[in-house]
Amino acid sequence: MERNRQIYKVTLVGGLVNVVLLAFKFVAGIVGHSAAMVADAVHSFSDFLTDIIVIVFVHISGMPKDKSHDYGHGKYETLAMTIIGVALLAVALGIVYGGIVKIVAWAHGETLEAPGMLALWAALLSIVLKEGTFRYSMREARKLNSQAVEANAWHHRSDALSSIGTAVGIGGAIFLGQRWTVLDPMASVIVGLFIIRVSYFLLRDGIGDLMEQSLPDEVEQEILQLAASVEGVVEPHELCTRRIGNHYAIELHILMDGNITLCEAHDKASEVEDLLRSHYGEETHIAVHVEPIAPKGGGMGEKN
Repeated sequence: MERNRQIYKVTLVGGLVNVVLLAFKFVAGIVGHSAAMVADAVHSFSDFLTDIIVIVFVHISGMPKDKSHDYGHGKYETLAMTIIGVALLAVALGIVYGGIVKIVAWAHGETLEAPGMLALWAALLSIVLKEGTFRYSMREARKLNSQAVEANAWHHRSDALSSIGTAVGIGGAIFLGQRWTVLDPMASVIVGLFIIRVSYFLLRDGIGDLMEQSLPDEVEQEILQLAASVEGVVEPHELCTRRIGNHYAIELHILMDGNITLCEAHDKASEVEDLLRSHYGEETHIAVHVEPIAPKGGGMGEKN
């Protein structure tokens, strides 16, 4: 499937960048005695793991419908986004804890070793490479309408921004003297807090979709307006929506003249379905329930 091949390509590009940075950051953090850079290296390692998760789960989500999955496997892509959010949160909590431990030690008089220039150069390189990877991944995510690639793109952006904080902390610890070596672990805490914020949004959206959260209000209003635009269709209502991976599922009721034939009602319902699929994609799951408008005076054909 072409979409999956494109997702693999984007993910592999990000994975290659992560492998290069992962190795360089760990060496720079250890040799350069920088807690902030080691934290940044751990962040890059989590990026690498999420690249693997995206490749595996997107492959599963692209599988066709089967007897056990009448709606397809799209939810696996949403599950991948949720796992990425959990991984980010775990990494962030570890980074914050490690930084706080060093700050407390410094406050009690312990001398912290100043980081070396190699750590600073690693942070600057990370900013450039990860921001470029974010822009590339986000552009492709919008083209492909992929939740997993978009989540991974934000993971790249969080790494770029965390590297900015890392560079500031390392630079301050290097150039401002021994009194300011605490800036290095302080930078690692700031990095961790930022990553927690990113993981919160990923988990909110991922868990929301897994729990059958409805589509945004503006999308639901648009669906009702599109259905009502079909001639002969009155008062679309009882709308139920959700996401299935990168596709929508839409169920709604419509009113039509109770005196038309069953074939005419079927054709109108099909027209509503075709209109919605042309707008939201051919893979959109749509179920339209037709109800007759009650004739004056009641009786047969009365609205349910």
